[in-house]
Amino acid sequence: MEKKDIRSYTFEELKTEMEQIGEKAFRSTQIYSWLHEKLADSFDEMTNLSKTLREKLNTEYEIRMVTMVERQVSEKDGTNKFLFELYDGHVIESVLMKYKHGNSVCISSQAGCRMGCRFCASALDGLARNLTPSEMLGQIYQIQKLSGERVSNVVVMGTGEPLDNYDNFVTFIHMLSDEHGLNISQRNITVSTCGIVPNMRRLAEENLQITLALSLHGSNQEKRKRLMPVANKYELSEVLSACDYYFEKTGRRITFEYSLVQGINDQEEDAKELIGILGPRNCHLNLIPVNPIKERDFKKPTRQNAEKFKNKLEKSGINVTIRREMGSDIDGACGQLRRRYRKK
Repeated sequence: MEKKDIRSYTFEELKTEMEQIGEKAFRSTQIYSWLHEKLADSFDEMTNLSKTLREKLNTEYEIRMVTMVERQVSEKDGTNKFLFELYDGHVIESVLMKYKHGNSVCISSQAGCRMGCRFCASALDGLARNLTPSEMLGQIYQIQKLSGERVSNVVVMGTGEPLDNYDNFVTFIHMLSDEHGLNISQRNITVSTCGIVPNMRRLAEENLQITLALSLHGSNQEKRKRLMPVANKYELSEVLSACDYYFEKTGRRITFEYSLVQGINDQEEDAKELIGILGPRNCHLNLIPVNPIKERDFKKPTRQNAEKFKNKLEKSGINVTIRREMGSDIDGACGQLRRRYRKK
């Protein structure tokens, strides 16, 4: 019999589960605290539970481990990149970025990805499987334990498309922001999507306060199709309408992510089209000079050209930044470390 993944239970679900196995309700509070506040990795650590209860838990449940197999630390800016192994041997990446305002962690939501974005190493081998809520939380918990520092911001922008793993992702958000767990403010959580329109609209109805970041990457439908296969399913107009709906329902300003690829989407005409798209919207544009991967011939624009592109947009009133490059001396780009490890 396969053991149940106890760290994926919400606080209320764990309460029900404990009642069903004949335990008093307060036991669920103790167990939840061990799992999500004290970050226990085994039932034996739960010293305020009786030996009998610990044995019962060990028989029926498991705390699925997210185990570090590799860690790279940037000498330039202290960024940490982690490769974690899951219980079934799949590997995923996470990144710890240290800023003056606090520690930010970028986590994966799937092992692999089926979205196929042309400039992304994560998609080269396709999707292996979705991550459970416990595996998404486990990345953050292990990083806190390994670094000895509290995480204050979480971005779900690692390997995978979070809205392709919708139910597990939404459960994860509720658990991460639960007062019984790490209690990270939803306003400090960002999720990135390549534009799965039905689930963007579903997310707008969830009554969450997270930031939605859309991977835009093209200033028109044809450019998006060239870079992102998902654009063959959803028109840019549909995607932008879903962004507007999210803003209307939540009041949360949308972030648009735009990977700058030399000679493909960094031209004068692209800037003009972006101004047309973003000018009327309450949004923020994040320019990301693309990280070249050897399987593609995309080139990063020069810093000078990226600044020139940014200035054109700024002059038209667009709120825009060039993303600060973190961990450039390690396998910083999403999917690179995982891919290298799997090949080895």
